[in-house]
Amino acid sequence: MPYRRVHRTRPAGGHTTVRTTRTKPTLMDRLTGRRGHTTTTTSTTRSTRPHRRHHHHAHTTTTTAAAPVHHQRRRPGLGDKISGALMRIKGSLTRRPGLKAAGTRRQRGTDGRGSRRHHYY
Repeated sequence: MPYRRVHRTRPAGGHTTVRTTRTKPTLMDRLTGRRGHTTTTTSTTRSTRPHRRHHHHAHTTTTTAAAPVHHQRRRPGLGDKISGALMRIKGSLTRRPGLKAAGTRRQRGTDGRGSRRHHYY
């Protein structure tokens, strides 16, 4: 099955524009900013019914302010910051949001390293 991406846009007039891109860009295309080998088809359709955007409901709940939760953090070193930045770049380029998030956590020291006590006997 060929790679296919569908982009839908809905401007204010009620039209729906669908743009289909056929091939996945390579890593080199993403690094250099090129579009890659794309075949784009655009079709515009007009809706017969108006587009309803939001439903507003009145919520009548009362909440009490909870105490803030202490988040386990460590002090990241320079190596952690560099490693986390490279993980974020790699996650962005390879389109892996989990790897990008792991790099962010490593940069900020919230990745969970050093959270357990080491026993030396």
